[in-house]
Amino acid sequence: MSPKDAFVTVYGRKPVLEALGDPGLVVDKVVLAEGADRDAVRTFTEAARARGLVLQRASAQRVKVLAGNGRQDQGVLADVVAPRMRPLEHFLADLGPGGERPAADARVLVLDGLTNPSNVGMILRSATGAGLEGVLLPRRGVPAIDPLVVKASAGVAFHAPVLRTRTAADGLAALADAGFVLYGLDGAGDLSLFDAELPGRVALVVGGETDGLTDDVRAELHGTLTIPLSAGVESLNAACAATVACFELARRRG
Repeated sequence: MSPKDAFVTVYGRKPVLEALGDPGLVVDKVVLAEGADRDAVRTFTEAARARGLVLQRASAQRVKVLAGNGRQDQGVLADVVAPRMRPLEHFLADLGPGGERPAADARVLVLDGLTNPSNVGMILRSATGAGLEGVLLPRRGVPAIDPLVVKASAGVAFHAPVLRTRTAADGLAALADAGFVLYGLDGAGDLSLFDAELPGRVALVVGGETDGLTDDVRAELHGTLTIPLSAGVESLNAACAATVACFELARRRG
C-alpha cells in the first residue's frame, strides 16, 4: 500500500503546527527544509519533541516534492495518519463477495473531475457526517487532501472514510465487479434521486463543477439521477448536490 493511501500530508507552517498541537491526530513525521531560519528550527523542533518525534531535515527541493505543492509548502510538512483511508481493493475485500445476496451493504460516494479543494473538503465532511461507508477519491482528476481541503472539511478530512484508486473510472469498474449499482448525479438524469429504487450496494458519482460527469465515468454507469429543483434553478453547487445525496442515502438506511 502506498504511503499516500495511509497519510494526509499537511504543509505550511501554520497547518503543520496546528496538526502537531491537535491531540486527536497521530503525526507520523515532520520534515523541515534545510536552510530554514533559526526561529523555525526551534519552533518545529520543540513541537515535534512534544509529540515524541524527531524533526527530520531535507533539502528544500525534497520538501517541495514530498508536499506536492512547491508554492505553498513554506519549507515544512507533516504526515498525519488517516485511520480510515485505504485502497479501494482493501475496502471491497473487507465487504465480502457481491452478487444477489451481498455479504454486506455499503454506500459509496465517488468524486469525478472536481477541481475546487473547498468542494472536496465540504463533501468529505457531509459524507462522513451522513455515515457513508466510503468516499472514492481518485489519485487523478481530483484535488489531493491538502490544507485547503482539510480547512473546508473543518478537520473531518483526517478521519473521513476515503477510498483510493488511480482514476474514478477504475474505481467504478471495481465497484461494479463487487456488486455495486452505479449512478451518476446529473441535472438531466433519468430518474429523481428521491424516487429511484436503490439497492443495498450503491455508488453515486458527483461530477465536476463545470463539466459534470466525464465521458469515461459515464461509460461505467447503470444510469443517472437528478435532484428536482424549483423556481427555475438549474443546478446545485457540487458540494450541495453531494450533501443532498449523502443524506438521502442515510435516510433510506434509517
